[in-house]
Amino acid sequence: MTTTEYQVTGMTCGHCESAVRGEVSLLAGVEQVDVSAATGRLVVRSADALDDAAVLAAVDEAGYAAERLA
Repeated sequence: MTTTEYQVTGMTCGHCESAVRGEVSLLAGVEQVDVSAATGRLVVRSADALDDAAVLAAVDEAGYAAERLA
């Protein structure tokens, strides 16, 4: 299993978390999505490494911006 972390900007509430979780969960291979508006942290667990561009596009589709954390 692969775990990748991102910093998301613009989230302020549970609805924001749900929007990001919903879009990222649609990506192939994603097994678990944890997201926190309080910290801006998005943690994605997947069977194999994910394409960062796909994750960032999913966050963008939800209406937010993100960057991968090292």
